[in-house]
Amino acid sequence: MLTDITAARDAALAEIETADTLESLSTLTTRLSGKKGDLARLKTKLGSLETVDEKKAAGQAINEAMTAVSAALDGRRSLLASQAMAEQIEAERLDLTEFVGKPARGHAHLVTQAWERLEDVFIGLGFQVAEGPEVETDWHNFEALNMSEGHPARGEFDTLFVDHVPPDGRVGTTLLRTHTSPVQIRTMLESEPPIYIVAPGRVFRRDTPDATHMPVFHQIEGLVVDRNITMADLAGTIEAFTKAFFGPGFTSRLRPSYFPFTEPSAEFDIQRPNGDWIELGGCGMVHPNVLRAGGLDPEEWSGFAFGFGIDRMAKERHGVEDIREMYTNDIRFLEQF
Repeated sequence: MLTDITAARDAALAEIETADTLESLSTLTTRLSGKKGDLARLKTKLGSLETVDEKKAAGQAINEAMTAVSAALDGRRSLLASQAMAEQIEAERLDLTEFVGKPARGHAHLVTQAWERLEDVFIGLGFQVAEGPEVETDWHNFEALNMSEGHPARGEFDTLFVDHVPPDGRVGTTLLRTHTSPVQIRTMLESEPPIYIVAPGRVFRRDTPDATHMPVFHQIEGLVVDRNITMADLAGTIEAFTKAFFGPGFTSRLRPSYFPFTEPSAEFDIQRPNGDWIELGGCGMVHPNVLRAGGLDPEEWSGFAFGFGIDRMAKERHGVEDIREMYTNDIRFLEQF
């Protein structure tokens, strides 16, 4: 009987070795492991053996043979599964090669280029870059900037409010910031003077898109707070920035204006080499009420602030006629910059 067991084992192992698909191996597994398999039939004949020793030896041989067959089935199944996966991967492989040779590289967007260049210019002038959230409270966006509830200047921004109830329960007090000036307030509350920062970022207003306006656009604002700061420091900073950003052929000037968060206030213009003047932004000495909102004593500290649109800077620097062109994703336009 031991000879029969060895022969049945070797025959099963040979069949397993020749199985070439998972389906055929599954059929073979059912037959070899079932009650009609050769080893299973031999197991039923153990009772016909005459002595206990014969039964013990034959039983042990059958168990060892069945273990060897089971291990061979598992090994073959693992091998065939790996082969099937490799064949599937090869069959489903896609050629994702899009370019022959060195692929063309993209570049930063026109506005991003202006943003980064402005940061570099102001860092070169001794400023640090500050950031703040795009979703703001009306206190940071308006009230701390000397625009209390009902102030007529608040209507000029045509604010976009968000559906949010703050912890104090005041509905309608959370908004998309209309300028980056709230960063000035947050900086004064969090940092001790002297302060020399610029705050670039995205802002939101309920504007109708046209050649010079977008409802989502970008601003950069500057804030200086130190002792004995005067309007002359502001004018000098604007002039240094103009020449550093636009070139030595450009100059700047200040014109009297009004902003609720500065006093006195001014508009600043730049003059092209051909003599044309272009209005770029607003500026002025930080209003005492704004300094107080930032936790600073206006009797000890003074400062100036300025701000302008990054999109407009990019538009003027590169001679773009319509600001909307910068956001149409027309590759023919973008490739020029």
